[in-house]
Amino acid sequence: MESKTDFLSKLLNKKSTGLVESVNDLRDKEFSGIKLNSEERLALSNFDKYRIHVLNSQSDEQQFHYKYRQLQVIANLSDWREFLKGEFLR
Repeated sequence: MESKTDFLSKLLNKKSTGLVESVNDLRDKEFSGIKLNSEERLALSNFDKYRIHVLNSQSDEQQFHYKYRQLQVIANLSDWREFLKGEFLR
């Protein structure tokens, strides 16, 4: 199984062929009062668990801030459906 750190690198290096609906797009949708379907809610939950895992596993403040910025990029640019795959299914 692919490690979560490898997954982070994969997401950051992934090329997109067009606009995608991101994790943050789902959050905006939810905050606007639009109900999310079960897959969208699961993806948000999985992303949050992943984010907490990545940040809690950092050993120093500099690395923490670096990973935090990477996670912001992922939340803004990666397709939310990535968080329905493999290791994120709970």
